[in-house]
Amino acid sequence: MTTTDELAEFVLAVEYDGLREAVREELKKRVLDSLGIAIGALDEGTPETVRATVREVSPDGPCHLWGSEERASIPEATMYNTALTRYLDFMDSFLAPGETPHPSDNVAAVIACGEAEGASGRELLEAIGVAYEIQGELAWNAPVRDRGFDHVTHTVISATAGAGKVLGLDHEELRNAIGIAATANNALRVTRTEGINEWKGVASAHAARNGAYAAMLARNGMEGPTDVFEGRKGWQAVVSGPFEIDPDPGCGRVLETMTKRYVAETYAQSAIEGIVELAEREEIDPEEVSEIRLDTFAGAKLIIGGGEGSRYEVATKAEADHSLPYMLAAALIDRELTNDAYDRERIRRADVQSLLKRVDVEEDEELTERFEAGEMPAVIDISTDEGTTYRVEKSAFAGHPRNPMEWREIEAKFDTIVGERYGADHKATIVGTVRDLESRETNDLLALLDSG
Repeated sequence: MTTTDELAEFVLAVEYDGLREAVREELKKRVLDSLGIAIGALDEGTPETVRATVREVSPDGPCHLWGSEERASIPEATMYNTALTRYLDFMDSFLAPGETPHPSDNVAAVIACGEAEGASGRELLEAIGVAYEIQGELAWNAPVRDRGFDHVTHTVISATAGAGKVLGLDHEELRNAIGIAATANNALRVTRTEGINEWKGVASAHAARNGAYAAMLARNGMEGPTDVFEGRKGWQAVVSGPFEIDPDPGCGRVLETMTKRYVAETYAQSAIEGIVELAEREEIDPEEVSEIRLDTFAGAKLIIGGGEGSRYEVATKAEADHSLPYMLAAALIDRELTNDAYDRERIRRADVQSLLKRVDVEEDEELTERFEAGEMPAVIDISTDEGTTYRVEKSAFAGHPRNPMEWREIEAKFDTIVGERYGADHKATIVGTVRDLESRETNDLLALLDSG
């Protein structure tokens, strides 16, 4: 039975020198990817709403609000910076059969704590490794989606552990922090069912914020229920059901995370890559398409294919990036799927609104079995008015753990999404600092995220 005692022991056992080179490299890739996505989300409406609230709650503090010279407390900087990394839906994902969380939701909490503590880059990577490992273990062994809870219910635990690591909590403080976080922050799945709204992209920021706050409370002497998992009316009884996790101090779960190539929900990546390839190869005219059929796995059908409410009524970004019909239609028309696809005017244009109604998404049991075995399969048929049908089959996509992005691809993604906000030299300096993070300090990195 998993306990706060065992989790605390794991957190304290993680050391930079015990991380394989491949793990260190993937952790640094996740940092660079997260920073790029966050910078790309600056000035977006929903993060600005969070920023305005942060200013009211915490107009000053030890931590940067990324992309500016403004500062805030650890929890409020975590809230805003995580909202940035999450809002575009371009973040990483951990692929487990019953749950697909986004471990990069933990990065900003660890960095905020590291900035406040003056942590080294090595300490930062240790703590991020802790968070990724716990997030992955919970997703794989204690999925909560089918029990009505959102995956950020896991995030608050992993963020607490990562924050506690970099804040230097001792064994009992870690137990208390995890107990506080896991008791008080269990998010409902309604966030991602039926009508989807902007909270979908901010729920993880709230969870990460509360994880950092729980770690701070424990450091200052607050006690929490250290039997939170196994106790009467505890987490296993109410939230998850019985489970066992066995986190590895080598933090290898990061190797099982994927990096998104397209600005789209995780389960759409193979299908989008496939439809773009097919459209380009066959030079398909969208105006001549009579039907698009996608055969996919159970999770994709459930979350973005209509299993938790219609995905054909699409008018906002929050609805569009969780609608397979919209994403496939837009990708076929544009031969790409970038953040531009979620502009309100683009979403409401007649071409994509008409085509999305001709998209049929079906679950295939064999594809579900293949997904549970580690693939992300998709079979797409595009039929035209003249009676021709074109097919493409995918087992994974560029960025899947079986086909991970190389450093040059992560750098290219960073360069593209940051755009002209920073100059070429400044972007190169950020990339170089992350690439050499174990030899740098957290504050070296944060100083580069001012206006540039």
